[in-house]
Amino acid sequence: MALALAQARDAAAIGEVPVGAVIVRDGEVVGAAHNRREVDQDPTAHAELLAIRQAAQHIGDWRLEGCTLYVTLEPCAMCAGAMVLARIDRCVYGCTDPKGGFMGTLGALHEDPRLNHRFPVTPGVLGEDAAELLRQFFRALRASRKE
Repeated sequence: MALALAQARDAAAIGEVPVGAVIVRDGEVVGAAHNRREVDQDPTAHAELLAIRQAAQHIGDWRLEGCTLYVTLEPCAMCAGAMVLARIDRCVYGCTDPKGGFMGTLGALHEDPRLNHRFPVTPGVLGEDAAELLRQFFRALRASRKE
């Protein structure tokens, strides 16, 4: 999760919402990314999706079996769906997202019995650190808009 937090800090440094994601397989980082929606002008450029793409390229397979995705913010429905489709084995996230989180807050896509893949989720790992990064980012953004 510390690596995901470093990715989140990199996102904040370029004006992106500070969310970072890292995918690990057999102790090796196979994907790492941060949000790039503003930079790329791409609504799908969430940290999780970018890390999934990178991991699939690294592994050479779209099935990310044996992989754990670490992300600083609870994934949205789009990212949760991508994890199901990629056959991620496990997700670990930092802080909850009361407005968009779909791994326990607004829904639980990762454990929907109607889908063909389910996986465990571990919330709250370094959650306060992740939440503080987000608070600082949005506090600074609001202050700059007032100026």
